[in-house]
Order: sequence, then structure tokens, then C-alpha cells
Amino acid sequence: MPKMKTKSSVKGRFRTTGSGKIKGNVAYKRHMLRRRSQKMKRQARGTFVLAEADQKIVKRFMPYG
Repeated sequence: MPKMKTKSSVKGRFRTTGSGKIKGNVAYKRHMLRRRSQKMKRQARGTFVLAEADQKIVKRFMPYG
């Protein structure tokens, strides 16, 4: 059987933790930051763990990840 392909868009956007959860980056941090509140920018630092329902979708796109 041929190998299953990983979705290219998922490769750069998500990482898997040691326990198998999916980590992603927080949205709305690229441009037009002057209109975002300081609180929003501070809380959007770093990464976050996806919700269980979203993890199922992403895991389907990364069969070996």
C-alpha cells in the first residue's frame, strides 16, 4: 500500500505534543495590531492546545503526526 499524504497546510500550522494533543498558534497576530487591545495581544502570545473536536479534524490530515 502507498503511504498516506499529510496535508501541506497542516504541516506548518500545527505540532503534536508528547501526549498526542495538537498545538497551534493564536490567530489575529499578523497585522493591524494597533486596533487590537493590549490584553488580547498579551493573551495571544505563544501557542494553545486545540479543542477536542478540532483535534479530530487536524489528526485526520496528519496521519503520521
